[in-house]
Amino acid sequence: MNDSTDSNEVEQTELGFDGESATQEDRIEELAEENEMLRSQNEQLEMKLVDANAERNKQEQKADRLRRENQKLKDDPLFIATVQEVTDDGLVIKQHGNNQEALTEVTDEKRERIEAGDRVTINNALSIVDVMDSETDTRVQAMQIDQSPDVTYADIGGVDTQLAEVRETVEMPLKSPEMFNEVGINPPSGILLHGPPGTGKTMLAKAVANQTDATFIKMAGSELVHKFIGEGSKLVRDLFETARENEPAVLFIDEIDAIASKRTDSKTSGDAEVQRTLMQLLSELDGFDDRGDVRIIAATNRFDMLDDALLRPGRFDRLIEVPKPAVSGRKQIFEIHSREMNTVDDIDFEALAEMAEDTSGAEIEAICTEAGMFAIRDGRTVVKTSDFEAAYEKIRMEDDEDTEASPSSLAFA
Repeated sequence: MNDSTDSNEVEQTELGFDGESATQEDRIEELAEENEMLRSQNEQLEMKLVDANAERNKQEQKADRLRRENQKLKDDPLFIATVQEVTDDGLVIKQHGNNQEALTEVTDEKRERIEAGDRVTINNALSIVDVMDSETDTRVQAMQIDQSPDVTYADIGGVDTQLAEVRETVEMPLKSPEMFNEVGINPPSGILLHGPPGTGKTMLAKAVANQTDATFIKMAGSELVHKFIGEGSKLVRDLFETARENEPAVLFIDEIDAIASKRTDSKTSGDAEVQRTLMQLLSELDGFDDRGDVRIIAATNRFDMLDDALLRPGRFDRLIEVPKPAVSGRKQIFEIHSREMNTVDDIDFEALAEMAEDTSGAEIEAICTEAGMFAIRDGRTVVKTSDFEAAYEKIRMEDDEDTEASPSSLAFA
């Protein structure tokens, strides 16, 4: 009886131990899962904290910017004025807009920095706050080419006579001014190149600028046409001022007929503004008698449209026609544009020049490029005579199609 009782007690004790052990394992698993969940939540909270800090910094920067803008709105505005005269009693300034003159005092430090003609900012009390930078139009500064163009005399063909005249007018005064002084004459005031499109007028100007190591400044006449009163005139003044500041310089005005066409009795505001721009250009050309190392070249395809005042001596002393090249000139241009091409040895450039009758230098360049494309289409790396002939026929056909599709012909279609 006692043995059975002891046996039951042992079994109950073992069962109780096993049950307690299972309960502890379950509890450990629950705690591990809870710990993992807390760790995941902690990582998410840390990520949210980082995002919140970034957003706070962003909002602080925005608030700081708004505070600065608000402070600017509270500050008194500054006005622009021009210094008319520097005297012992102070500076005579003229405020822009109302043209009122006033005498204001400045510190010795500012007086040393300011000269007559400078633009300054003033406050309501007409005290000078700061000196402004040069007024030169940024559009003109963007047109300035810091380095000389890479076009040389060897890149131009068929205009030997015109090239010689351009060199006499532009290159010689820049490189040998003493020759004109010894002879006792002033160099020609400027050159006007006129002729059909693509004959090399712009290349002539670039080649001379390259030869003289001069700053080349190019502007199209159409860029000087503006609808606001006085804007075109100001751009012309800034263009010439930039040339003077960067001498030796070659100032090239392309498509000058856009602002220099013959004046009419038209009363429209647009025509009146173009005429004001032209008058400013005429004034600048006349005022360049003692312009130093600045040469002026202009070009146009419509010589017949130009105003007579622009063509008189003293403004453009040399009127140089640049026609389409003759046979010898076309041969030379073919050789120039094909010298870097991989061609067969027996190409007769004389025959090609005779074939390409009445073509300009730009059209011959297009023919050479198209000839290379014909060779590429055939899988060849060598250009043959037949490629040049096929290219000429293609260019000529495209020109004929453009002529047939011109606005004048379409008007009657």
